[in-house]
Amino acid sequence: MGLNIVQCAIQLLVMDGAAVHTLRYFHTSSQVPNFPEFVSVGYLDDLQITHFDSVTRKYVPKQEWMKKITEEDPQFWERNRQLALGNEQVGKSQIKTVKRRLNVTEGVHFVQFMTGCDWDDETGDITGYYQHAFDGEDFISLDFDTETFVAPKDEAFITKLKWERMGEAARQKNYITGDCVKYLKKHVRNGGSALKRTELPLVSMLQKSSSAPVTCHATGFYPSRARLFWTKDGEELLEDVDPGEILPNEDETFQTSVSLDPSSVPSKDWDRYHCVFQLSGDKNKYVTRLDRSKIRINEKNNTALIITVLMVLLTVSSFAVIVLVVFISRRRSKGNTFLA
Repeated sequence: MGLNIVQCAIQLLVMDGAAVHTLRYFHTSSQVPNFPEFVSVGYLDDLQITHFDSVTRKYVPKQEWMKKITEEDPQFWERNRQLALGNEQVGKSQIKTVKRRLNVTEGVHFVQFMTGCDWDDETGDITGYYQHAFDGEDFISLDFDTETFVAPKDEAFITKLKWERMGEAARQKNYITGDCVKYLKKHVRNGGSALKRTELPLVSMLQKSSSAPVTCHATGFYPSRARLFWTKDGEELLEDVDPGEILPNEDETFQTSVSLDPSSVPSKDWDRYHCVFQLSGDKNKYVTRLDRSKIRINEKNNTALIITVLMVLLTVSSFAVIVLVVFISRRRSKGNTFLA
């Protein structure tokens, strides 16, 4: 299973109409100039709920309702601050270990680590994650079902053997099915309406030139689980289209786009084409007709759009570099696990 930090951070799954809630902790130990050496963040579904970094050295809530956790767990924030401080030291050791394994001596590098769980609030099904990456590439991960480790790189095979011999897979699965799910349920209860909110996007048609692809751009929607697609006569188009990724905005909403090749659309048939937005679990479809008069083809405006998109990508890339996983309330674990 590949480790994609950004996608994991913003993931919201919906299966058969029932929400599959996700709790993820990300951490990154880095040697990137002008960034903290260690950052830890927690995400519940699409919302960031916790933050720690090696500069402030504070473990803080990122949602007001997260403060409710102290009503039943008064030591929650201090306990997790201590865990984060410990994981900061673990991260420094892991960078050295992986660089030695991969025979890397120069350059700027970072180690990423993600752990978390999914819980289907209808079926009760649980899935867990425990994944490590070096410079954005998979290094080792837990196979939740078989309780073994997957080592896509030969250099990680030593760690796989050691962790399996130590019983680390079973220990991590115990955490996932125990504390992780327990706190996931508590956070879902405390989050309440914040997790159920929905926001519809602003949809625009953009084009660099009259012969360039027409891009349908939707921004400002929540949650992230949504679809944006082109249709002809009400039927979804699968050819001559180029869907984009769902990206986060700074205000905890999301944006995405899908392009259509206009060379495949006869002028007389433009009225038959529509851009359709739909939130997962919402039967309603929000339709925007392909209309020449509504397309922004101004080169200057398009340049501004490109700059905006680049800024978003830079934000996402920076996020991927500095995001860290902290093991929240890891009471069932026997100390920290080092890559060794």
